[in-house]
Amino acid sequence: MRTLILGGARSGKSALAERLAASHDAVLYIATAAAGDDEMAARIQHHRARRPAHWGLSETPLALGAALRREARAGRCLLVDCLTLWLSNLLCRDDAALFAAERAELLDALAQLPGELVLVSNEVGQGVVPLGELSRRFVDEAGRLHQDIAARCERVILTVAGLPLVLKGTL
Repeated sequence: MRTLILGGARSGKSALAERLAASHDAVLYIATAAAGDDEMAARIQHHRARRPAHWGLSETPLALGAALRREARAGRCLLVDCLTLWLSNLLCRDDAALFAAERAELLDALAQLPGELVLVSNEVGQGVVPLGELSRRFVDEAGRLHQDIAARCERVILTVAGLPLVLKGTL
C-alpha cells in the first residue's frame, strides 16, 4: 500500500504517518531534512525523540527514488518525511537535469516497490502566489509532484488540525 499524507505546517501529518507506520513490525524512517541551522536541528531532534527507538533511519536529502528501491522489501514499512524538504533540496541545487532525473526516478520507483510506503508532504498550494521566482517554482513543482504521486498511491489523506480527511482509499 502506498499512502500520501498531505497537510499544512503543524497539521498533524507526521504524527498520523507515524501512527500508520507503527502498526508494522519493521519500519525505516527516511528523513529528507538537513540541519542547516539551529532551528532546523531542533525540529529534527523533536521528530527523532518522538519515534520508537527500534525504527531504522536513513537520512536521504537527495536520491530518494534510489533509496526507496534499495530499502523497500516485503514486510517493511518505509516512512518518508518529507517530500517538500526533498523538493527544496533539489531546487536549491539549481540543476535542471538533476531535478528532472531525481523526480523521474522517484515516480518510476513508486510503481515497483514491495512493502508499505507512507509519504508525508506539505500542502503549499492553498495560499497566495509567492513573490519570488524560486518560491513560485517551489509551489508549482510541489503541486505537480503531489498530483503525480497521488495518482500512483492507493491512499491519499489530507490532515488538518490533527484530523485526517481521506481523499482516496480508506483509512
